[in-house]
Amino acid sequence: MAGIVAICGWMYVRNANGFGTREGPGALERWAARLTRRAAVPADMKAMKNPTPNNEESLSEARAHWADHCASCHANNGSGEIAMGQGMFPPPPDMRGADTQQMSDGELFFVIKNGIRLTGMPAWGDKNSDDADSWKLVHFIRHLPQMTFEEEKLMGKLNPKTREEFEQEAAEEKFLRGEEVDETALQHHHH
Repeated sequence: MAGIVAICGWMYVRNANGFGTREGPGALERWAARLTRRAAVPADMKAMKNPTPNNEESLSEARAHWADHCASCHANNGSGEIAMGQGMFPPPPDMRGADTQQMSDGELFFVIKNGIRLTGMPAWGDKNSDDADSWKLVHFIRHLPQMTFEEEKLMGKLNPKTREEFEQEAAEEKFLRGEEVDETALQHHHH
């Protein structure tokens, strides 16, 4: 009962400043987010081992998948230090950190496949899809602390791009070939 009263009191005080995502999470919110992430995974999943081979082919496929699907919130290097991730609440965890790296293969797989309610983490793939891509991502998450600059640079080419970014890249390529380019096409446009 005291816990419920404390949480309600915290919510009342917190609501005085609103519940926007610009202010970083406090200690209680970080604790609740970690608890939610751990509680989201059924006990039988925690013991599962990754059945997918951990080889360069799997890692390469997962790297491309991460760049296209995961990096917009988690960043290519898994830090979460990217505009979309920093604007979320709770923000995505640093996937290279101990809290994530100490999770079991089954826990990581379950979070990828099923998401976590009340966070920005969606469920990926439909319920009946082949699970190989999600298991490959588990290997990639384990690889994140050792990722090289070259890998991160390669992933940048695989990240989704807006029409403006495609146009800017095309203009830059024309410029580098010595062709005439409209100067406004070379300028970076941001939200």
